[in-house]
Amino acid sequence: MKNSTCLLQPSSASTVALPIIYSFLFITGSFGNTLFGWIFSKHISTKRTQNIYLTNLVIANLSVCITMPFLAAYFADGCQWEYDSVLCKIVNYFGTLVMHSSMYVSITILCWTAVSQYATLMKNNDHTQYSPSVNENFFYKCLLEKFRQPKFAKYLCISIWIIILGITVPVIVYDFHVQPDHEQADRCYHWKVEYGELTSKLTVLIATAWFFLFFLTVLFSYYSLVNHLSKIQKNTCIRKKHLIYSTVKRNIFVILIILTVCFLPYHIFRPVFYALFASEDCQMMNYLVEAKNFLTCLAAAKSSLDPVVNLLLDKTFKKSLYNLFRKSSSQDHKHTADIEETTQM
Repeated sequence: MKNSTCLLQPSSASTVALPIIYSFLFITGSFGNTLFGWIFSKHISTKRTQNIYLTNLVIANLSVCITMPFLAAYFADGCQWEYDSVLCKIVNYFGTLVMHSSMYVSITILCWTAVSQYATLMKNNDHTQYSPSVNENFFYKCLLEKFRQPKFAKYLCISIWIIILGITVPVIVYDFHVQPDHEQADRCYHWKVEYGELTSKLTVLIATAWFFLFFLTVLFSYYSLVNHLSKIQKNTCIRKKHLIYSTVKRNIFVILIILTVCFLPYHIFRPVFYALFASEDCQMMNYLVEAKNFLTCLAAAKSSLDPVVNLLLDKTFKKSLYNLFRKSSSQDHKHTADIEETTQM
């Protein structure tokens, strides 16, 4: 950048609001995802394709939640930390690695979940003769068939973790050990942390392209489903399967909304951030950093919202959660009755 001597000054929005938001997201996200994971391990089979994706989604969400206390501390007091301090290095390297790796695993799995839902509907659809694209494209049919297979889902999720960690870990290690001798920062809240090294910048741009690839995949799946339903409605009655169609359509739409609200603003702004951050205007640099940090917080908030979304996407989880609270309520009622009986005696 042109002006490396510019001093970043966090506003009260960053030093007060962001720590509070991250602390709240950590509590709600950790509780919700832990509850979801516990129910999965106890009451729900992980052999279903959908459940394999959701299990990995929970792991990614909990990984993001782990970084939230560090981020809250960074925004609350990071401007007082020395750049070479242990706390600064933990936030700058460990926090960056875990949060962004888990974030893109989450984005990818959301995409695969949408495709899996669409593929399952196509398999169970008795009216595929009205959808030439499904019948005529052999590769397309084989791909959808793969997404319905639990074994393929397991290998796919493992591959996602390996690929994303394989990209981010070397970059973080390189930035940690290979730092330029000039332009050293004295504080942790510095443009070097917020802007990153060249390798970090290239990784972010690759990740942005990664996001838009999967975002367009989900968008295409939703469009194809709506178009498919429109065609078969013109040729036959689908009253018996109307609930199935509506459920799958809603689930894909929910995933599309999550990607649009939580992740799209961040990934639209990130290239703009790099393009404008080279400005000589220090005030503009501060505004850009604050905007980036709040959009990052919005993306991280998705991890805390996922337990609610899972209630919509997985009927089995909803039933298991209902039975859990029903059983707990029955036990409390029985315990109360025993106490009253003992008192009467």
